[in-house]
Amino acid sequence: MPATTPVAQDFVPYATAAIDFHRALNIPTGPLVASRAELDSLHEHLVSLHALLDAHTQRTSPLLPGEGDHLKAARTRLWQAADHLHAAYHSAPRPGTGEVPAPEACRARRPEGAPELTICRRHQQTAHLVRHRATPAELHSPFTGLVRH
Repeated sequence: MPATTPVAQDFVPYATAAIDFHRALNIPTGPLVASRAELDSLHEHLVSLHALLDAHTQRTSPLLPGEGDHLKAARTRLWQAADHLHAAYHSAPRPGTGEVPAPEACRARRPEGAPELTICRRHQQTAHLVRHRATPAELHSPFTGLVRH
């Protein structure tokens, strides 16, 4: 009988099930504007997935460069998605007033003043890591780079 080592609990399937459950319970059919709270939660989730993929990429790439290339591409795509969610947050109606920021304010990248919001702090912290792991060309290209086969 082969020796097996105990594996740490894998919580990713539970996270996926929780998101599916949340969608089924909280997102009705038909048109609906995503709230800032929902966008903030989704951003937090994507940033957490980005950190998980970053850890796998850093450990895998030196051992299996081909697999590492795919993980790096997935990590870059997750950052691009998180960046879009951050922009959507600032384009969403403000709670209470329902006011939608003007396009000029959104282009200024700080439509609500200094980034004191949790989503902005989280985004800036992750952006710092991203700038060290990827080039600007990789981050802005529709193609995430060379993938070995």
